[in-house]
This record gives sequence, C-alpha cells and structure tokens, in this order.
Amino acid sequence: MMYLYIGTDREKARAKMAADIAKAAKEADIIRITDAHTLDDLKTALRGGGMFAKRHILIFENTNANPEMRESLLDALEEGIAAPVFIFEEKLLVAERKRFEKYAEKVEKFDAPKKERDGSIFAIANALRAGDKKALWVSYMREIAKGGAPEAIHGVLFWGAKDAFLKSGGKDERTRRLVADLAALPHEARRRGEDLEYALERFVLSTK
Repeated sequence: MMYLYIGTDREKARAKMAADIAKAAKEADIIRITDAHTLDDLKTALRGGGMFAKRHILIFENTNANPEMRESLLDALEEGIAAPVFIFEEKLLVAERKRFEKYAEKVEKFDAPKKERDGSIFAIANALRAGDKKALWVSYMREIAKGGAPEAIHGVLFWGAKDAFLKSGGKDERTRRLVADLAALPHEARRRGEDLEYALERFVLSTK
C-alpha cells in the first residue's frame, strides 16, 4: 500500500503522514529515504531484508527531485512493494503527480495559503542551523506550548538540518551528524518506549 502526501504546508503534511505511520508502525522498523540520500540508498531500502527480516515501513521524502531516484521508485511501485510506503513530496508537476497517484491508495494535499505562511515554526530550524542553543530551546518550548505536534517539530528540525547540510555541499560535519541523529531519533525513542516529545527535548538540550 502506498500513501502520498503533497503540498507546500510541510508542517501539516508531515504531521498527518507521521500520524498515519504511527498507526501502521507497530512492531515494524522504519526506513526513511530523503533527497539527502543516494540512489544506492534508495535501492537498498527497496530490496528489503529478505523473508526472515522484521516487518518494515518505507518512507520517501522529496526524492522526486532526483530523476534516477524517482524512476527507480516508480518502477518498484509498478512491480509492487510488500511493505507499506509513505511518500511526501512538497512539489510535484502535474504529470509526475499523476504517475504517483496511479499507485496510491490515498492522496492527501496540504497547501498553505500565502497569508498563513508566517514561518513561525521554522524559527526552530533557523536556531538549529545557527547553533543557537538558547533560541533553539525557546523556539521548541514555544511550539510545544502552542500545541505543536512532536512529529511536526521533528520534521521541521530534520528539514532544517538537511537543508544546511546540502547547502554546505555535504562537507559540514556538524549538520551531517544532526541529520543522522534526527533520522534515528524516532526509532530510538520507540526502542526505549519513550514519547517523541521527550526524545526531542533531550535532543534540543544536548545539541551543540
């Protein structure tokens, strides 16, 4: 089964996708592939772990920007993927969207009206990229106080770290580490039986 989430309101789209993943992720490993990964990473994820491997869920975020990754994923969808697949793409051309929709059990679109896109939640991503620990903590607490979903906050932090890493040309070790830590954080929280909110709080307090 494949679920497709598209639109410019990244916060709402990722929060909805995270909620749907949580419902399907019981006793399953999550494999997340983004545009920061390589074609080989995507192919490895698609191959799975064999018949005796633990059940897993595949997540693909903004991989469409890479034509080779897009075609490899579409080929796999056409052949059929045993694991549940969740795909988020912020922007898709009409022709590309139709190709993905062909294999989707559900398509959800989240476009933010321009007047509502004040970017307040992205202050937390800006603080992370700047390495401003105090601003990061204040922004995190503000979002929690506003009732922000931990999944959405995690998504914004991951996006901010990944954006900074890509803009460094893949050479910045700090943002490389942040991307790796944030990618592993939900899995580690589940392994410890810990709420994502508390795992995020610990990450924010320990980030340098």
